Amino acid sequence: MDKNYYHQYYHYERSHWWFIVRGKIIMDHIKGLSPKQNLRILNIGIATGRTTELLREFGEVTSVEYDQDCCLFLREHLKMDVINASITELPFENDSFDLVCAFDVIEHVEDHVKATHEIHRVCSKQGHMIVTVPALMSLWSDHDVINHHVRRYKKIELETLFKQVKGRINKAFYFNSLLFPMIYLFRKLEFNKNKNKAKSDFESSKSSLLNKIFYGLFSLERKLLKWISFPIGVSILLDFQKED
Repeated sequence: MDKNYYHQYYHYERSHWWFIVRGKIIMDHIKGLSPKQNLRILNIGIATGRTTELLREFGEVTSVEYDQDCCLFLREHLKMDVINASITELPFENDSFDLVCAFDVIEHVEDHVKATHEIHRVCSKQGHMIVTVPALMSLWSDHDVINHHVRRYKKIELETLFKQVKGRINKAFYFNSLLFPMIYLFRKLEFNKNKNKAKSDFESSKSSLLNKIFYGLFSLERKLLKWISFPIGVSILLDFQKED
């Protein structure tokens, strides 16, 4: 992430429709696990820290961020404790955390197999690993370029990645599905329109009216996710539980 982008990204994480509802979907899932209080939580790739703020509801959160400039921003502007480290070399003992989270992180990592083994290593027995990733290479666009993504995933590809470690997949599902057709068309048009300057989706939906409309549709989907498993979506959530 461009260090000049941190202040802007900070506001996106707290006001943009996608971040707000995605956070609620993630928290809904964790609450559905009926977790004990005071969990030992590892949050990897925290960007400007909003997910760490949300996860504090469930226990003590240890935050990790790979980007050094982002770590400085978090320490100076949010007074947030953060460890500068990579998901492929986590500086923790085996079985250290009850819940390990990596929200939109592993798509940035070349060696996502090693990343998966590392989050599995530091997760405690019977603990949960929850990841979210962008879905489907057909959605590849400027948004992926500017955010330094390596890949997007099909659900079966993400499941196959985690089947290489010991445990079981509790749940894996697509989300941001109702808006999929609109996002697909928008990305294809934008990606082909201007090859000289990449632009993220967040910059393209600054209108307060659009923000309210998309927030409403995504919030409706959040409710539907309790009963419906969508066959396609812009993102994927996977919950993997480590076995003894």
